[in-house]
Amino acid sequence: MFVLELTYIAPVERVEAALAEHIAWLDAHYASGVFIASGRKVPRDGGVIIALGDDRSKIEEIVESDPFTVAGVCEYSITEFLATKTAPPLESYRQELPS
Repeated sequence: MFVLELTYIAPVERVEAALAEHIAWLDAHYASGVFIASGRKVPRDGGVIIALGDDRSKIEEIVESDPFTVAGVCEYSITEFLATKTAPPLESYRQELPS
C-alpha cells in the first residue's frame, strides 16, 4: 500500500486549471482498483491519495501520468507501508508482515 502526498508548487489558479483532468485521472485509477481514498489537505496546499500495489515503479508511473504532474503544479512524496491493522470495513486490504 502507498501514501501519495501531493504538494502544490504553483499558484492555486494553475492547479484549478488542471483540476478537471486530474479528477478524470483519479476516476480512472479508482475504476482500476488502484486508488481507495483521496482528498485535499487542509489547508489546501496539496492532497493525499491511498493507493494499492506491490510494485513501486508502477505507482511511480501512475504519479508521472497525473495531469497535475504533467502541468508542473505539484510534487509527489511516495511512502510505501504495510497495512497490518485496519478497521473492519478495510479488512480485505490488511497485509501480513514478511517472514
